[in-house]
Amino acid sequence: MRRSGHETGVPELEPEVFDSAIVPIAITAGSEHLLVYYNDAFRELFGLRTLGAPAARAFDAAEAAPFVAMLDAVFRDRTARQVTSPRATGDSMIGAPGVRHFVYSCSPVVSRHGPGVLAVAIDTTAQVAATERAELLSEQQNQALQRYEALMSAVSQIVWLMQPTGEIQELVGGFEEFTGIPWRPVIDQDWLSAVHPHDRSRLVHTWREAAEDTPSMFVCTFRMRTASGIYRHVQSRAVPIVRAGAIAEWIGATADVEDQWRNRLREQLLARVATVVSANDVPQAFAAVTSAVVPELTDVCAVFLLPSAGLPGEGSTLTATRIAATAREGLPPLPPLSGEPRPVGPIARQVVESRRPRLFTFPAGEPPAGVLPDLSAAWLRAARATSITLVPIVIDTAVVAFAVAAGCADGPPPAPADLQMLGEVLNEVRDPLRQAMELQRTRHTALTLQRALLTPTPRVPGAELAAHYQPASKTVEIGGDWYDSLLLPDGSVTLSIGDIAGHDLEAATSMSQLRSMLRVIAYDRSPRNTPSESLARLDRVVEGLDIAPLVTAVHARLEPRPGGGWHAAWCNAGHPPPLLLPAAGPARFLDGGEPELPLCVAPWTARSTWHCELHVGDTMLLYTDGLIEVPGTDLTEGMAALAAHAEEARAQGMPLAALCARLLAAAADRRDDAAVIGFRPVQRDRVRLDRPA
Repeated sequence: MRRSGHETGVPELEPEVFDSAIVPIAITAGSEHLLVYYNDAFRELFGLRTLGAPAARAFDAAEAAPFVAMLDAVFRDRTARQVTSPRATGDSMIGAPGVRHFVYSCSPVVSRHGPGVLAVAIDTTAQVAATERAELLSEQQNQALQRYEALMSAVSQIVWLMQPTGEIQELVGGFEEFTGIPWRPVIDQDWLSAVHPHDRSRLVHTWREAAEDTPSMFVCTFRMRTASGIYRHVQSRAVPIVRAGAIAEWIGATADVEDQWRNRLREQLLARVATVVSANDVPQAFAAVTSAVVPELTDVCAVFLLPSAGLPGEGSTLTATRIAATAREGLPPLPPLSGEPRPVGPIARQVVESRRPRLFTFPAGEPPAGVLPDLSAAWLRAARATSITLVPIVIDTAVVAFAVAAGCADGPPPAPADLQMLGEVLNEVRDPLRQAMELQRTRHTALTLQRALLTPTPRVPGAELAAHYQPASKTVEIGGDWYDSLLLPDGSVTLSIGDIAGHDLEAATSMSQLRSMLRVIAYDRSPRNTPSESLARLDRVVEGLDIAPLVTAVHARLEPRPGGGWHAAWCNAGHPPPLLLPAAGPARFLDGGEPELPLCVAPWTARSTWHCELHVGDTMLLYTDGLIEVPGTDLTEGMAALAAHAEEARAQGMPLAALCARLLAAAADRRDDAAVIGFRPVQRDRVRLDRPA
């Protein structure tokens, strides 16, 4: 028998229900068909049999071999079989009443002993003695046997019998008591009106799917409106009665499974919100929350983040930023997340101040004014919303946001149990949300510090300078990238760029100390203060003061030459090599000799200074590995891509600032932050002033 539909929460068959049955019944378990049960009617017909024994031993008479073979077949393919021509018992078993005639059937079953076979027999001795009467009774008893077996495979509460035409008969009452409406003799729109609007199409589709594939089992869990007006989950299960190769009728049962459904849903929702722990930032954390509750608890859920400064004073307008939103399929597209704070109405403010959830119900598509921003209210009208629930999100005694759940598409408002579970979910995610928000505050502080230190490049006669910095796009970590430029009194210029190991506030603080020390060292214009000597001195100081664990850097000094050119001297401490983009010709990396160690590794190691000449229109670029590091690829591939982007920008005649911005834009989806600083000799009459973005 093939199962279809949504099968959940069905109890196993308890053999003891057959104790008082008037027909002989036996149950076997496992592939050896261990005899695990038989009732008194069975013992009266067949005599005593050994419980726990395999069927082949319990029924060892030669004439019982076909019965054992049928057990094998039914257990193997899970298809019911019947023997409708009378069989005769022997009279050798203890307690056997002598020779009797019977028919029997074997059906697959699952009891507490596991999968097995249900054998049901009917004593046909009287029919054999009176042939004409036996023929009449045989069909009636066979139908009764089929209905009995089908009934045992369903959970009994509201038991019904349905014809293929849709006419339905209630065998065991309870429908009117459960729904508050009279039983209807046919499945029609009035009958379906008791089903939740969002479940009707699925119920009809599942029924048709089961009916088109015979034999099959119909199983569907859906919501029905109770006499109190609240919807509860029920499960209907039905099996077809097949006669002469065609479905003659369906017999089934409908049971209230609300408690089981809610227990399973609670487990599923708590498993889903566990993903909040791995969220990289606050928007991602709240997005995990909204995705967890849609569509099981609500049609749409959005989270509005309140200002970090807290509630404005009395009479001031409260604003909130829609930071996450999820809607079920079939509803209008949600407005894009703009990241802009928008004013909310006085009702939302009351919810925030009172710290208590609030439910609003209203006619479809007519949300009340003063609850949400105009953009969200317009979407609720388009989605034909019928209810709005506002739930404040409290973390560490402060309301940091509020969630909005809405029922849409003419759906009924949420039940009290739905609101309770929504509150449980929001309460469960408080700790991971707190962590995400603390991490965001820390990152914001570090980025503010970092940007404050990345000062504009100086205006240099005869040269363009430009610098850009871009935080990582896919992580909440704080970068350790930095750059600097300094115009010295003699007209020379220093360029520096580096990356400090670590991605936290401590790394950002160390970066500020290191940058300041290198500026002081570079300002000393003694003859011996070459770029290599500057980095060597910095290395010894950083090591002595234990400022940072590991630092890579490039430090360059550029001196003007007659005719508009510049002489570049640089030292590289384990950093990606500078990129030289000539005014004409291919770009090339200034590798120097063997790569030298980063700072903080071997402070007393001698370092080298490398030299090259820059002509008018040439461009020298210092950058961090965020521009060339792509997960899953070699660094050489990233360097080749960087050179190609630079050549493309040069071909378009881009100013230096635009070129640097283009290079960062090409790395917009990288996991690390990135920085670039460039220097380009120009004619004295076309010096530009470019500031970092």
